[in-house]
Amino acid sequence: MDKFILDIEDALAARRAKAAAKAVAAINAAERARPAIEAAGISALARLVAVAQKDSGQSRICGRFLLGIYNGRGFTFNLNTLLELDAELHDDCLAVLRFDRYPRLEIHEYIDNGEAIWAEFRKRWGKA
Repeated sequence: MDKFILDIEDALAARRAKAAAKAVAAINAAERARPAIEAAGISALARLVAVAQKDSGQSRICGRFLLGIYNGRGFTFNLNTLLELDAELHDDCLAVLRFDRYPRLEIHEYIDNGEAIWAEFRKRWGKA
């Protein structure tokens, strides 16, 4: 009976070690990918901000998306709306979303004069 318990404990310990190793490998892979994700995200963010500062249907969607990233509780955003964007802007939104998964800064802080720009977005695009 005692050998049976030890076998179960050994199996559980091996399973936990394997899970921990898998988690560490995933964290390391994410850290290696982070510079490319950040570079793509910052470039995409700049393009989305430029579009959101214009006055079109795509501007409204980009502005609402950026407000949602900035404050999701205050500015809800229906992800199905992204389907109305052209392919490049859709891809930019996904790049920003991926980039903002583990942010180092608030999204508006990556843009020069971001606080004022987001204040304007709140005025223009803050109402549904």
